Amino acid sequence: MMKRRLAMALLVCAAALPALAADWPAKPITLIVPFPAGGSTDALARLIGQRLSEKLGQPVVVDNRAGAGGNLGTDMVAKAAPDGYTLALSTSGPLANNKYLYKNLRFDPQKDLTPVIAIGEIPMGIAVSPALKVDSLQALLERARVQPGKVSIANPGNGTIGHLTAELLKSQAKVEALGVPYKGDTPAITDTVGGNVDAVSMPITSLVPQIQAGKLKGLAVTSRQRFAGLPQVPTAIEQGIPVEATVWMAIVGPKGLPEAVVTRLNTEINAVIATPEARARLEQYGAAPIGGSPQQLVQLMASDSAKWKKVIETTNITLD
Repeated sequence: MMKRRLAMALLVCAAALPALAADWPAKPITLIVPFPAGGSTDALARLIGQRLSEKLGQPVVVDNRAGAGGNLGTDMVAKAAPDGYTLALSTSGPLANNKYLYKNLRFDPQKDLTPVIAIGEIPMGIAVSPALKVDSLQALLERARVQPGKVSIANPGNGTIGHLTAELLKSQAKVEALGVPYKGDTPAITDTVGGNVDAVSMPITSLVPQIQAGKLKGLAVTSRQRFAGLPQVPTAIEQGIPVEATVWMAIVGPKGLPEAVVTRLNTEINAVIATPEARARLEQYGAAPIGGSPQQLVQLMASDSAKWKKVIETTNITLD
């Protein structure tokens, strides 16, 4: 009898899903941002939320739930009802990297979330002080090759994407270099400009002012294409180093989000990203637009997860 009741309940729930998707949205949608208000992710969420609200005819309310490197807010979405009324605009940390950095992560991004759409990405940058007299990424790596462990590379903190990128670079080039973690971008940049460390690895947007002012020399960006804000800086790939590393933003929902809801969201958000307003906002934060299908985001999450898993496990990086 109990099995029969359970089967009947499951059938009722399954039958309700198409109706739910057809009526969606019938009430306000919450878009969780797992980072503090005022940052680039928050600003993009508010723009997308506003334009999405206009298209869907329901308010999209941005809710900042910061904590644990973005894990807290992303976990809230993973545990929400899959009805299309709770979404997240998260980043590659919670969606790919943090699974291996935090031993006690309470959700699995590839199992507990529904990918909707990738929004944009920011490449990493490798820069040095002009006083170092190094003119290319290859030259920096050659110095590290002939002086194992002597070249120092600053990063914004243990486990950050800047840190992971430097470790990936060392692995690909087969060199030894000293990683120097700082508490944020500013002190890492200050010590590189001052010559206390040889190089720095972090999101390129943080390095733009110093490179433009001539206080740092940009050696490489780690994207497939050159960064529009610094077109004179070549990619690592151009220089024969197959390193691609970006921090990206994406919208996801809970596992089991109805396909019709995912398709509608993907279509509408692609349209928002394509507007001059959204592209200008992305450019303001140094991000290149991505967009595309949910399946493309699935592939991005999987490929980045595999790439950083290898780096993190090889170097024994942990954050808890």
